[in-house]
Formats: sequence, C-alpha cells, structure tokens
Amino acid sequence: MQVTAGEVRAMLGDGKELALLDLREELPFSERHLLFARSMPLSRLELRMAQFVPRRATRIVLCDDGEGVAAIGAERLARYGYTNLALLAGGIAAWEAAGFEIFSGVYVPSKAFGEFVEHTSGTPSVSAEELNDMMRAGTDMVVLDSRPFDEFNRVSIPTGIDVPGAELVLRVHDLAPDPATTIVVNCAGRTRSIIGAQSLRNAGVKNKVVALRNGTMGWTLAGFTCAHGETRSAGRPSGAALTWAREAAAQVARRWGVGRVDAARLRDWQEDGSRTTYLFDVRDPPEYAAGHFPGALPAPGGQLVQATDQYVGTLGARIVLSDELEVRAAMTGSWLKQMGWQDVFILAESGSETAPPRPEILGAVAPRETIDPARLEEMVKRDEAVVIDLSGSRAFREGHIEGAWFAIRSRLDRALAKIPPRGTVVLTSEDGVMAALAAPELPGAKLLAGGNAAWVASGRALARGEGNMADEPIDTWLKPYERSSNQTAAMEQYLAWEIDLVRKIERDGTTRFLRP
Repeated sequence: MQVTAGEVRAMLGDGKELALLDLREELPFSERHLLFARSMPLSRLELRMAQFVPRRATRIVLCDDGEGVAAIGAERLARYGYTNLALLAGGIAAWEAAGFEIFSGVYVPSKAFGEFVEHTSGTPSVSAEELNDMMRAGTDMVVLDSRPFDEFNRVSIPTGIDVPGAELVLRVHDLAPDPATTIVVNCAGRTRSIIGAQSLRNAGVKNKVVALRNGTMGWTLAGFTCAHGETRSAGRPSGAALTWAREAAAQVARRWGVGRVDAARLRDWQEDGSRTTYLFDVRDPPEYAAGHFPGALPAPGGQLVQATDQYVGTLGARIVLSDELEVRAAMTGSWLKQMGWQDVFILAESGSETAPPRPEILGAVAPRETIDPARLEEMVKRDEAVVIDLSGSRAFREGHIEGAWFAIRSRLDRALAKIPPRGTVVLTSEDGVMAALAAPELPGAKLLAGGNAAWVASGRALARGEGNMADEPIDTWLKPYERSSNQTAAMEQYLAWEIDLVRKIERDGTTRFLRP
C-alpha cells in the first residue's frame, strides 16, 4: 500500500500511533528527511526493529529518497509479522514537492525542542568569553557538565563536574549548597546545556543558573583549551539533597501532568495489544547495571530527551519511566510532556535484574558453516580467504581483522564489485549476528563464529583505522569533533544549523511543543 505526502502529514496530527521510518543509512538520512521520521537503516532492520517498534499491528509508514530500500523493508517486515505497512509514495521528493519542510541533521525533534525551550523560557546563557572572565575573576561558581561520563571524559570545560542531565536536580543541592554560587551548565553544543539549565530553573533552584552558550564547541571556537580525561563526577546525594530534589521534582511533574503507575497496571498495559508501551530506566548507567525493573531498557534521562527519536520508534506511544527515587523520572517526564508526548508515567519501583533485556532479532538465521579464529587466521596467512566485515563503520575503525574489507549489508552488491575475489569469502561483524543475517544474501560465504568478539577473546589483535573500505562509511553521521578535517568549519556550521531550527519548525507546523 502507498500513501501520499498529504496523507502522512494528516497522520502526524491525528493522535494515533504511527511509526514513520526512513530505511536509508544514517548519513543520507542526516542530509534530508522528514522531521518526525526515525532513522532505521535497512542494513540493521532485523537487529533493531522488534525493540524499536515492538507492537506488530503498529501503523507504519516507510520512506526513502528513491533508493528502493523502503520497498525491500516492507517485504521483510511483512514476513516478520508486521501487518499495517505503507510506503510514502514518491518518497522524500514527493514530500518536498508537496511544499512540506525537509530537515537535515540527526535527533532533530529533540534539538529543535531545545531551541524552542530557550526561545520561549528565556533560558539565560553566557558565552565562552564571559565564562573565561568569570573563571579569571575567581567568581563563586560551579560548571556542571550535563553529558554522559564518556563524553565528559573525552573533552570538557576546565573545572567541570560531570552531572548527566537527568541527575542535575537530584545532585545540585550538594554541589552548590550556597545560593550565592552561580551554576553554569554545559554540554558539547546547545541542547543539553539549555535543557539542563532550565531543569534547575524549573525546579526552583535559588542560585543563578545559566547555560554555556554553544558548550565545548563554543569554548573551542573562542580559542580556549578544553580539558581531556577528567573524572570529576557528582557523588551520591545526601539526605537533604534527596528530600529537596523529590519535593522540587514532584512539583514539576504535577505542573506538566506526568502520571504515576504501579507494577500491576504496567503489566496490564504491556499485555494490551492495542497500545505500545515503552519502559525506560532513566537513572545513571551504574545504577541500572546494579539492578533494574524487569524489562526496562536503559535510557539515561538526559539522553532520552536529547535523542528521543533514537529510543522511541512509535509516535503517540505510552512511555513509562522507571526510577525508585522518582526525581530523574519526574524531570525527564516533564520534558517529554512538553515535547508533546501525551501519556508519560513514573514507575517508582526498582528491581534485581542486572542485564538489559535480550533484544529480539527478527527472522530465522539459516544454519551456515562457521570457522573459528585459528582456522581463519591460517586461511588469511595462506591467502585463501577474503574477510568482509559488516560491522558499523565506527566499530570497524576501532578494530577489525587485519586485511578485512568494510562493507554495508544493504549495499553488498556495490562492495563486492570492489573486493578482489580470493578463495573463501568469510563474513564477520561485531558479534557475528549481522554477518549471520547477511549470509543468505551471499551464497557460499562462511561465517567467523562469534564474529570479531570471538577473534579478540581468542587472544588475537584487531587493527585500527579505516583499512580496506569497499564502501563509503555512509552508515554513520560524524559529529563535528569526530571529523578528521575541517572541524572548526563543521562546528560553526552545526551551531548555526541548530539555532535555525526554531524557524524551520515554525514553517513545518507538525510539532506539538508546549509553551511554559
């Protein structure tokens, strides 16, 4: 079945569940797509779909930009039991021809929301130059970095303390107990700085709170030096901090209508085939790993707000946020409500599960002959095998078998034209699962049992770098600071793009953001 651009636009406003999925790889997706389309590359469809769009009767519209991957995806999803499938007739070009807005970038709804919040709430900010002057003057202040620890550890503002976004209200009382202390919230760019600073303001923090305008990118562009390898992070909240945070977060949750749910009602919802219910644990990752509610997916609150379209595949779904302290769930839920999600609830319970839910992989993988690392190593030495690695390009750069060729599963035909034929073709990937899914598409190929993980576990080293690239790494959009050249121009371009989103969403007209 095909639906027109006008019909899809009407679906976006009818309040019913809708999964609008773009099946191209991430880089072409980032160049032009519909605002509320989710990136779901055909190459990884079987790996992600069951968790991303779990209800098989969900209304699904698939799109591409004329590459034909949407039709292939529809055939696969029908085989896997999805029953309500449609294609956007004419693809993205038809959407554009109808006069509707086209967006670039990734995490665009969340990024646009951050700009909307700053615009409508008047979130105060300081420039990198102003912050540097404050530091030199010895101003009584703390710099709180609202990103996950790995990002903070990689690059940060000097003197910064890592406090991921959803943790700010919970931990700020201990970090800035004196109301005279100025609080500066930063991230890499803009969104998490704005949302983090406004979270503290919404919670009623008495301190002066400002966002660092343009984050570490702005600091770098101003000519200042970032710190690297820092490990400062907020400790466990004191009793006084927890008491204040619970009261403050509860008021915010009430203001925005964030509901509550118990385990029994949650089970009823999960068994209800007429609605989709997502269950996310929004606490800090170490807390999740120590024990979480059964079936909850890890989604630290700041990241869930920052990149909602990476976690929630179905628009109009019900979202439940698990946090036994309630603070992280309340603050995260308040932002999701303001983003336009109608049904958002707090589950104030924890659990004893320590492993994340095992993801369902769609489609039966046909048995295929495998070889172990020792045998593959000998075959490669004797020039009797060619290794094709279907890992993501980031993972490939981080480590691949020496001499292996990078390829993207959905574009294997292109890659094969560049790979010189030599003996046995052996497929591998991060853990071997992607390779096994691709095996039927390449008759005669063998699999490295356990993939690259098994290679490493056997004591064998992986090579770093780009190596043999049989395809362009279009599976990944690189952040400005991840690029090998022209980082300054990329940062400037990115920040200008982000600021311009307010104007673009006004023209688009499909957002349901709530004003304060």
